[in-house]
Amino acid sequence: MQEIELPLRGEHIPLDALLKATGLAPSGGTAKQLITAGEVQVDGQVELRKTCKIRAGQRVTLGNQAVRVVADGEAGEG
Repeated sequence: MQEIELPLRGEHIPLDALLKATGLAPSGGTAKQLITAGEVQVDGQVELRKTCKIRAGQRVTLGNQAVRVVADGEAGEG
């Protein structure tokens, strides 16, 4: 599984924005469709809320790709 590390600026990022920012979805509309279809998992559980607040320490999975969210300044430490 390919894992991307995303440094978080601020306290959280909405799930749909995370998918777009990491390139897992080419647009916000596609991100929302993927979430609604149940294709996205947060910490191993299917997440259907498009604007679910993703915080540092959480892991988002779509297919064979994963995003590990880290606090800004912690990138590369884990």
